[in-house]
Amino acid sequence: MATSSDSSVSYEETDTRHDEMHSTIEEWIDDLVDRVDDAQASEEFQEWLDVQSRFHDYSHRNTLLIQLQCPEATKVAGYNTWRNDFDRHVQEGEQAIWIWAPIITKRCPECENSPSYHDKIGCEYDERPPDEWSKGLVGFKPAPVFDVSQTEGDPLPELETAAMGDANDLVPALTEVADILGVTVHIVDDDWDHGDAKGVCKSRSKHDFKPVVEAKTRANQADLAVTLIHEYTHALLHFDIDDEPERAKREVEAEAVAYIVGRYFGLDTSGSAFYLAAWQGEDSEAILERLGRISSTAQDIIRSLWE
Repeated sequence: MATSSDSSVSYEETDTRHDEMHSTIEEWIDDLVDRVDDAQASEEFQEWLDVQSRFHDYSHRNTLLIQLQCPEATKVAGYNTWRNDFDRHVQEGEQAIWIWAPIITKRCPECENSPSYHDKIGCEYDERPPDEWSKGLVGFKPAPVFDVSQTEGDPLPELETAAMGDANDLVPALTEVADILGVTVHIVDDDWDHGDAKGVCKSRSKHDFKPVVEAKTRANQADLAVTLIHEYTHALLHFDIDDEPERAKREVEAEAVAYIVGRYFGLDTSGSAFYLAAWQGEDSEAILERLGRISSTAQDIIRSLWE
């Protein structure tokens, strides 16, 4: 596999290759940290962040209901929310996605029911009248929501995270080295059932825990290559980690490796800055804190592509 045309990262001298690669990766990580800081401060990112904050964070139960009824759903909101908050309108004839909405009203401090149900069950609490009760959750009711794909109107702001460049040779090379990295890889043309994710890393089956990387095919081969590198990193570093709070940190590592390897092979991976700005929720120095794992994994993938 040919390396980047940039002579500063050719690593032709065997004796100095390791030190030169490590030094270059450190420089590129510094660049990425600066780009993430710039991205977070940008007007484009702040506008995107403002819009994201207006979408409700659905419970696990409601997330499952949404996926069962509309597997391709990406951004979901109620009819009036689309109209009032986003200047978008549900298209005529669209079928609602039904979820459970909480019922918040005054409730009895003892039986924790609404005043009407409190009376119905004969609760004897009478220390304070119902109009002095505090509000709280008393139950759930079905509520209709709609995915953005069911609406029309003002466009939502998007962050351009896709990699660019010539990767026509890199994508085949990445699929060929999957076995070397201990990964099974599938590039999926149809029947993609992972929503708006570009790629996923999962177990082969309930009984076979070898990592399988799936990536959605696309015309942009550079972005497909970077997605494969990102998911390979999950397979190499994170496959046996189930701790949900670690998720953002795992994304930092995976996207930083994708940034480095993609850049090494001459791709424009500057969109990684927006990707990480959207994921982190913490200082960009988190990237530097994980430099060792990022550097060694990037080197492993690059070496496998040399062979």
